[in-house]
Amino acid sequence: MSNQSTNAANQPHHLRKMATIWIILSIVVDVLFSIFVAPHVPPGRLTETAAKNQDTFNVLMEMAIPVLLGVWVYLSYSLIVWGDKRNASPAFSGDAARTNKSAQVSWIVITSVTVLFLAGYGSFAVITEHGSGGGEGPNPAFAPSGALKAETAALLGKATWSPGSKNVLPVQVIGQQWKFTYRYPTFGGFESSQLIIPADTTIAFNVTSLDVIHSFWAYQLSVKADANPGVNNVAFTETKNPGNFIVRCSELCGIWHGSMYNSGKVESQADFENWATTTEAANAANTALLPAFAWTYTPDANGAAGGYYPDGNLTPYSTVETYGAKQPS
Repeated sequence: MSNQSTNAANQPHHLRKMATIWIILSIVVDVLFSIFVAPHVPPGRLTETAAKNQDTFNVLMEMAIPVLLGVWVYLSYSLIVWGDKRNASPAFSGDAARTNKSAQVSWIVITSVTVLFLAGYGSFAVITEHGSGGGEGPNPAFAPSGALKAETAALLGKATWSPGSKNVLPVQVIGQQWKFTYRYPTFGGFESSQLIIPADTTIAFNVTSLDVIHSFWAYQLSVKADANPGVNNVAFTETKNPGNFIVRCSELCGIWHGSMYNSGKVESQADFENWATTTEAANAANTALLPAFAWTYTPDANGAAGGYYPDGNLTPYSTVETYGAKQPS
């Protein structure tokens, strides 16, 4: 037997050793992550959208951890076993390493399969989760069943919702410098500075603006949609249990952008209905002075941005209030 064959036979099974260390570490770290970290990953589980986004993030992390550990194990093993001062071996360096077809093919196949799997998984998640809580424009491609009918019914003033019903509840989000207000077309179109929604209900947020570009970000709901003037940007989510959440503007919109936030609540269906009907009755006189409910509003007619837009020949929505700035004489 030649010296080369003898040296090869005496070489330990490095790949097998690295694979064993890597597999054990990956299993241990993934299990620890799943038990101690995954349940606490934002945005939480207040809505179905948030829960699925949390699950998706955890899946990606549990796949990324073995990749990271694989790199660390290989680098550590190389430094310890194949360092020049310890055990230099030409079989694992130089030309032998650069022309190793098994390593090259394995790397290409493993990384390609991983990336394609994640691309497919992400696309499937976006479709089944109705855009993952992101604004999908005025004509969403991935809408929950019955959502578009609810939108039409709301616009016609024929939308209904009651505890126990499976109807989609539309809520309009109106961004303006520097606050969010909310209109409920199912309850007479009243406008409120409070965002309260019922549990166990599919919500269709219709997001628009009266002046500049804002962005509606209900973090714990896992909902985020830009508020553009003249555009109805729709985002869906399905609420679960009662709880509190924070709403922030995530688009720089002027000097008080940083203070453009408020809090919201997911309440039981009975408590929400009681609040909505009570608020509708209490605000009936104010609601009568508002523009008729629509998915967007003309900034001019609403005196947006302090009334900087000239009112032109628009007919005021109200004979009591003055909208917009006057044309210079």
